[in-house]
Amino acid sequence: MSDLLAAVVLGIIEGITEFLPISSTGHLLIAEYWLGARSDLFNIAIQAGAILAVTLIYRERLWHLATHLSQREDRDYAAKLSLAFAITAVLGLVVSKAGFKLPTTVTPIAWALLVGGVWMIAAEWFAQRRPDRTTITWTVAALVGLAQVVAGMLPGTSRSAATIFVAMLAGTSNRAAATEFAFLVGIPTMFAASGYELVKTLRGNGAANEDWTALGVAFAVSTVTAFVAVKWLLGYIRTHRFTPFAVYRIALGIALLLGLPAGA
Repeated sequence: MSDLLAAVVLGIIEGITEFLPISSTGHLLIAEYWLGARSDLFNIAIQAGAILAVTLIYRERLWHLATHLSQREDRDYAAKLSLAFAITAVLGLVVSKAGFKLPTTVTPIAWALLVGGVWMIAAEWFAQRRPDRTTITWTVAALVGLAQVVAGMLPGTSRSAATIFVAMLAGTSNRAAATEFAFLVGIPTMFAASGYELVKTLRGNGAANEDWTALGVAFAVSTVTAFVAVKWLLGYIRTHRFTPFAVYRIALGIALLLGLPAGA
């Protein structure tokens, strides 16, 4: 496969999986197992494309929050977003400074996909037996911030799945409300993480010998694909459960565990 075609494939994978509850990092590591590893700058670029797409989707909501802070409800919501982001930023920096490294083999990702799928089914079952509630509490905000850190340390977990289902179990049982908060707090979190990694990469001369054409194409593909995927997801969850995503995760995890060579 040519480098340009591989870049397109990886851009599509990132765009589809970044905000769907199936783990973008896990899918990209699995894809790179067969397509070959890409540079850190490339991975930052395609993630930035997905974040840009979600920012565009939520642009009116973000503008409303920014221009209506005088209203108590909007000020309270923005403060809870800030709390979740702050928890993620502080703990994420601690983890990074501690020298934590993501696993590079597929086996732990397969287990995370499998266990995470089972957990999603159980979490939604429990959440749906509670009264429908759209309120975001301070506890929900704090736990969402913590969930982002845990998901970042365990490829295959899925940041969106971890945050959405933690919110649902912690009291925001409404799928749409939990998803919106998870996605909104993910925007500054992922922009900050991407920016941090970009600075480290450029300081380490990580841009040397980069294929800028492939990187640009992958960024554009990721942006467009993520926009379509998230718009579809937001409509889907209004009337459907997350169960199909959980089943997919379980099936993929089992398939990987059965099909991978030892030590992969």
